[in-house]
Amino acid sequence: MAKEIEQKFLVTAEGWREAAVERKELRQFYLAAGEDRSMRVRVRDGQKATLTLKFGGAGRVRDEFEYELPLADALEMQAFALGAPIIKTRHMVPHGGHVWEVDEFAGALSGLVMAEVESVDMVPADQRPGWVGREVTDEAGFYNLALALNGLPEGVA
Repeated sequence: MAKEIEQKFLVTAEGWREAAVERKELRQFYLAAGEDRSMRVRVRDGQKATLTLKFGGAGRVRDEFEYELPLADALEMQAFALGAPIIKTRHMVPHGGHVWEVDEFAGALSGLVMAEVESVDMVPADQRPGWVGREVTDEAGFYNLALALNGLPEGVA
């Protein structure tokens, strides 16, 4: 079992674009959801699929299990998805000794840009890049499962 330890932020400026070193096209959907658990299928660049189980509600630390999945199976499973698929481009952006993952959402979530950073320790405000804004780590409405089921949180354009 792995531990997912991350902080999530809304992105408020474009400065990350010039520092991005890699990008992935992601399409993901949820097959099961509970108050403190989810089962997700993710297809990366249309070529590789994974099944991920997460345990723990919205917050900085969750238990995570991830398994490779045959692409054909993943594509068939989408027929059983809960809510809408999440479509996004993930950009890898090095900053301050960490690799920040900046997600640009498409489709119904177009315009939403969020950043995540995985770190055992909290990244203090003075070490965060200038292009991140409000931290949303503890706001359940900004987790992909909630976005798939409910769309954008109220007040976010």
